[in-house]
Amino acid sequence: MKSTVTIYDVAEKAGVSISTVSKVLNNTGSIAEKTRQKVRETMRELNYQPSVVASVKKRIQTIGLLIPSIANPFMAEVARSIEDHVKKFGFSLLVCSTDNHLDNELEYISILKQKYVDGIILATGLNDYRAIKELINAEIPVALLSRDIPSLAVDTVLVDDFLGGYEAVQYLISLGHRKIAMITENINWSVVRARVQGYRQALEEAGLEYDENLVLLDNTTLDAGKQATRKLLDLPEPPTAIFASTEFLAIGAVKSARELGIHVPKDLSIVGFDDTILATVCDPPLTTIAQPIQEMGKKVVELLVEEIEGPKETKQRIVLSPKLVVRESTSRCRR
Repeated sequence: MKSTVTIYDVAEKAGVSISTVSKVLNNTGSIAEKTRQKVRETMRELNYQPSVVASVKKRIQTIGLLIPSIANPFMAEVARSIEDHVKKFGFSLLVCSTDNHLDNELEYISILKQKYVDGIILATGLNDYRAIKELINAEIPVALLSRDIPSLAVDTVLVDDFLGGYEAVQYLISLGHRKIAMITENINWSVVRARVQGYRQALEEAGLEYDENLVLLDNTTLDAGKQATRKLLDLPEPPTAIFASTEFLAIGAVKSARELGIHVPKDLSIVGFDDTILATVCDPPLTTIAQPIQEMGKKVVELLVEEIEGPKETKQRIVLSPKLVVRESTSRCRR
């Protein structure tokens, strides 16, 4: 028989997570008073004597965040929002850039597991679910941000990317544009695919043809946005408007147009997606689809902390609405 009662025994007996027991011991985090009392009663019942060393270690509560790249302004702002909100619950944040490579994702998850993080937020775009399944099987609390996997029972926070794509193109159509191109990232990523579907739906509802030659895929960097725009503007009948699935790509489109002597927005209207600080410092300031970055960070942290405090039978899928923000990169079509 075991001679020493551990924190694991207390958590199991009380029906809560180890992290919740730790928070009660250290008087940190946000825990319902009923739960706090239950944990304390269980400690007394089991005559649990916490280790001083373990107690000190557990004061450093940590959440891991996996993103494609911290160099991406949108992801940088998302990471900052998440950091602000995890602090309110007494956690610190470890941010890992995976470049959307599975090997990197798996390696970082292995490292985070070794560091005994309390939970992990995944905001990468991979379609390979091995890393997430590994976390679920290891019973590590996990939440998804801007990544939709309906086949897995996991808390998820999304923006309605279909609606964002639809509203961007619908707005350009309202300005009289009929030849509207799109520059996107990897079409296999669920958020990008939804934006393309919104783009296509808006065209079809307006009686406009979906032209595959006007949709350039797999572009991620500012330079890729420039090169894609040059290809579009070199067409015999170039577009009068471009919808870019990120602001990096949209700014690349602005720079490419300028190099070709094409005025934005008089000769070419451009709409981006995200509404980071880049949209306001761009010349001209960028019309864009704004993602509610602060609310995204808040919601995903709340869902993960709930899971850390005790596994939930029902996972939540929260879909937030984007918003069109009109600035100076769009105008009425002049041809």
